[in-house]
Amino acid sequence: MRFVDYPSIIRFAWADFDASRPIENIEDISARVSTNHVFRVNLEGGDRVIAKLSYFGKYEHFKEDHRLIHTLANNLLYPFENVLAKSLVKNNQVYVYRHQEENIDVWVVFYNPIRVAEKLPRRLEEHHIRKLGNEIARFHKACASVSSVMPKSSKTLRSDIQDLLDMLDTDTGRYEHRMNIDALRQQCNLFLENRKKMVASSVETMPVFLDWNIGNFSVTEKLELFSRWDYDWFRISYRVMDFYFFSRVCSDAGDRTVFSYLISPLAEERFGWFLEEYHKVYPLTEREVRFLPEAYRFFILNYVIKYGRYFFHRTYATKLQREAYEIYFPSIETFSVDPILKNLNL
Repeated sequence: MRFVDYPSIIRFAWADFDASRPIENIEDISARVSTNHVFRVNLEGGDRVIAKLSYFGKYEHFKEDHRLIHTLANNLLYPFENVLAKSLVKNNQVYVYRHQEENIDVWVVFYNPIRVAEKLPRRLEEHHIRKLGNEIARFHKACASVSSVMPKSSKTLRSDIQDLLDMLDTDTGRYEHRMNIDALRQQCNLFLENRKKMVASSVETMPVFLDWNIGNFSVTEKLELFSRWDYDWFRISYRVMDFYFFSRVCSDAGDRTVFSYLISPLAEERFGWFLEEYHKVYPLTEREVRFLPEAYRFFILNYVIKYGRYFFHRTYATKLQREAYEIYFPSIETFSVDPILKNLNL
């Protein structure tokens, strides 16, 4: 995408939302590793809102995701009722602004600022990991309890992978993946077969966020979940979809800032501590544990291969997509969940 004056689009969006409160200034607070942009919008008189601007994926999915998240945020009960940042609402709906101009198509949503408490250290000790496992199990139970009031989501694991397969039948898809197209089709079909065999119609779905980096949530001094923001990869899916990023947080290497997605953190003893405590609160089933490598496969297929060129900067996307065929996919075939099942007595 060519140069775009994002602050001007934010101003257009805010004027459409509430022209009675002028903007004093706009600060870019983006992480600068993806195509999403985050801004702190300071209003005259001292009020402040957060603006998220994106052109990742589809506008319809962006709008749907934020409405789903808003519903979840407003229905979670104590002690998680204030954990999620809430979007601003107009005419009883989450306000989403769409800016289209020539080849530009970007979308803006506004959030109330959320308070931030303590950050976890970048490398966790055992007591951090065990407490985190307990806390996330409680949070997942709270999310599952409101699943019945959530609007229907149009995105499923199957539909996302089928979209990727359909893309491979287009001229663009054949050209973009020309070096690995047969291998990619094989990976997609493997995932679809294993999803059907392991979890389809037998494991419940619930709201999950996928990208639990240490940098996008905070905890209290007692290590209780305090706040969560940055909702790039939200979906209604299986709870184990959340576990790959938690394994990275728990890893002996610490929460990584380098974009490399090795499967090895799922096999570390340290992630086993997380699962032990999680399992005590919200027991896992054998089917869910056996699905862990497939959750990882989906992540690589959907967020690295399918959307990587849109979500990550070009240098990251190229590196990650190359590693997918050289490292990530081959590692799935040698990964065993048997030690995890044994440790959880499943």
